[in-house]
Amino acid sequence: MSEWMRHTLNRFAQPVTSADPELLQVFNAQAAARGYTLSAGQQRVIQAMAERLVDRHKGKVRGLYIHGAVGRGKSWLLDGFYQALAEPGKRRLHFHDFFARLHQGMFRHRENADALAVTLDELLGDCRVLCFDEFHVHDIGDAMLLKRLFSALFERHILVVLTSNYAPAQLLPNPLYHERFLPVIELIGERMQVLELDGDTDFRSLPANHAHQRFTRGHYLYPGTCEQRERLNVPLPSPCTLHVNRRPLRALACEPGQVMFAFDDLCQQPTAVIDYLVLARDHPRWIIDGLDDLNECSLAAQQRFVNLVDVLYDQDIEVLVIGRKPLAESLDGGLADLMRTRSRLGQLQQVG
Repeated sequence: MSEWMRHTLNRFAQPVTSADPELLQVFNAQAAARGYTLSAGQQRVIQAMAERLVDRHKGKVRGLYIHGAVGRGKSWLLDGFYQALAEPGKRRLHFHDFFARLHQGMFRHRENADALAVTLDELLGDCRVLCFDEFHVHDIGDAMLLKRLFSALFERHILVVLTSNYAPAQLLPNPLYHERFLPVIELIGERMQVLELDGDTDFRSLPANHAHQRFTRGHYLYPGTCEQRERLNVPLPSPCTLHVNRRPLRALACEPGQVMFAFDDLCQQPTAVIDYLVLARDHPRWIIDGLDDLNECSLAAQQRFVNLVDVLYDQDIEVLVIGRKPLAESLDGGLADLMRTRSRLGQLQQVG
């Protein structure tokens, strides 16, 4: 991020009465460098980000909830905002990661009268601006904790800026649980500006974006013949056991810089986001072998695969997925979140 952009966002921490158009100019320049023009929706989000910083300086902390379809630039805007913000107490977290660590910490401090507060002290410290990417809710247990979490963040006067594929009212759509989640939706509406990022362009599909990501240099390979594997330097299976978060996990091969897993070992077994994060830290290239039709898998396995792709994309891991069918025939399933997975895997180079 340029010094000019840092200087611009520094100015938004000063006492001004309205958002300066220079921030929009900076993002326009960043977009132009990638070969595209900001959409009207992206411009509205940038304006809202600037206004939230202005209000924060005045002591009026109100969060920003950005939602919209996949590929509209939500994560790119959030990253640009975070990178440019001259605020020592800032954190940018993938929501999967944060929530997994929150659960672990609260279990560890379960004997404490306020395990949530102690855990937040550990995870966030003196955080004043918190950026969450890919916020969504699937589990009613998580949903009940979210009310306490958001209340605690707002009580600490933390500016929360988050992205989601879903409007607040669309979170936890299961009719068996949705009514119990309404207090969280109401709290978000009261304490955050909710803004839809719309538009017709899928910015992830633009060629200029591929040069900036390792993930998009990866491949989707089917049906995985010996000749195809040799061409892409897929190692021969040499099964081994990795120990991840004190649990054994079978790998098909593990070499310096890369790891290969069978789809079933990663997604048909009770693995978790925190496991993928640990593995992503140690292995910059992944091979996932044996993807078939997700529609034939349980919803739990589908959700693990969605979570896995989210982590690999967010951590910018080069990935090779070996399927038994073309990609378009492999990603059917009952989860709404699979639309994000289709978008992300659709950026891989397809070989078949």
